[in-house]
Amino acid sequence: MSKIFMNGKLVDKTDAVISVYDHGFLYGDGIFEGIRIYNAKVFKLHEHIARLYESAKHIDLAIPLSIAEMCKAVEETVIANSKKEGYIRLIVSRGVGNLGLDPRKTTNPQIIIIVDDISIYPEEMYEKGMEIITATTIRNIPNALNPRIKSLNYLNNILAKLEANRAGVPEAIMLNHLGEVAECTADNIFLVKDGVLKTPAIHCGILEGITRNTVIDLAKVEKIAVEECVLTRHDVFTADECFLTGTAAEVIPVVKCDGRSIGLGLPGEITKLLRDRFRKFISV
Repeated sequence: MSKIFMNGKLVDKTDAVISVYDHGFLYGDGIFEGIRIYNAKVFKLHEHIARLYESAKHIDLAIPLSIAEMCKAVEETVIANSKKEGYIRLIVSRGVGNLGLDPRKTTNPQIIIIVDDISIYPEEMYEKGMEIITATTIRNIPNALNPRIKSLNYLNNILAKLEANRAGVPEAIMLNHLGEVAECTADNIFLVKDGVLKTPAIHCGILEGITRNTVIDLAKVEKIAVEECVLTRHDVFTADECFLTGTAAEVIPVVKCDGRSIGLGLPGEITKLLRDRFRKFISV
């Protein structure tokens, strides 16, 4: 049976329970990270934990473990579940409180580490590419709820995901409040135009993805020009290539958006190159 880390202890999956008064459950008051396991190694663990603690600092949530202790807890939970390939969901909630919003009335932040399997898209989609749409639901305005906080409240993304579901496609682009391309519901987005790799800049209101940053680094190694810039739907429609990146998705090509073919309507050469380089990178 799967073992779940809960506040310093490994418990059986059936015994991993929290109070209904936990503010993570009541109000989405908490943060999380999704992390991959490749070849029994935790991928980019320190980068993920650093982002977790950055999110915690932004929402004034004191995590009752040091960064080193958190890294150790993650690694020990992976070992306890004997996972060579898998997915980690690391959650920190504000803790138990009353039915009011006030965080000062909560106690004991909850630390939960889940190790399990994950499969977002079928392998065929990685070979042939996927179709996406542009959602009418815009990304949260950064000054209201900054997307760089990986919070437990994903309703903004879920509303856009519902639009994708209704359109019969697996993903949707979310625009920011200025009408610029931000990201998809669960993935960062990249375009290729005239050999240049382009992706929305951080100030466009996106989550700074760990996989996103890894792909940018791999592109630079391959001497591919990279621009973190403002992109619009025009750029998507006129791109030569498009692909998405994410912890669960890894690198997946996009061949159609809003019913329009992107480029030749097939995964592009730079997309295939970076997907290959990423798979080699994670296998080391």
